[in-house]
Amino acid sequence: MNQNNEMNEGAKVSLHSESFATKPVYVLIGVLCVLLIINQFFIIGISGSFVKKIEKVDISQIKSTAQTLASVFPLSQISDEQDAIDMLIAQGTPDYGESMGVSYDDPVGSLEKLAGAYPTVKKDVQTNNPEVWDRYLNLATKPVGISCEYCCGIGPVGITNDGELRCGCSHNPAIQTLTLLLMKDTDMSDAEVLQEAMKWKTLWFPRDMVGLALKTAGGDIETDLPGMVGGC
Repeated sequence: MNQNNEMNEGAKVSLHSESFATKPVYVLIGVLCVLLIINQFFIIGISGSFVKKIEKVDISQIKSTAQTLASVFPLSQISDEQDAIDMLIAQGTPDYGESMGVSYDDPVGSLEKLAGAYPTVKKDVQTNNPEVWDRYLNLATKPVGISCEYCCGIGPVGITNDGELRCGCSHNPAIQTLTLLLMKDTDMSDAEVLQEAMKWKTLWFPRDMVGLALKTAGGDIETDLPGMVGGC
């Protein structure tokens, strides 16, 4: 009987000791959870610091690539080169990236893939999605910057009025393919499509696009970023 009592008492002591030992673990877990929540809010704050509402952008009023940047990015928030880089140079993979097989982190590979897909995508949209084709022409034939203007000097319009390429370098068909696919496969507005096109254009022409953003924001246009990414 005494032996059983001793065993029960021992079990109680063991359970009590185990419970006592786990308290610091629970406290540590709680602290970690709080830190994770705080960190998440901090990340959201950083990612949201350069957000501009573009639902009401009037595309018809845009006459240059500089005006496009000012319309779809909050350039007034730029105070130095790093701000412009953080705002325009995207990282990671966009929501549509997996379906297109592209990533911001692989600008050269994405450039080659988009440029190579141009003939097929163009024919498909013309044949099977004429309303998308008309929408594309309405946007891309305007001087909004959907072009390879910094490698071939064709300016902010990359296609003719009937949709033919004005330059055959890889950057031009790539940005046209991107525009067509975003219009065909997503529910983005024209302004949102234009914003994405400018992100990719910045990845391919970082010095010119970041410099243009700095100049448009009224800042220093000097930058040491590379002039062109990917072959012409």
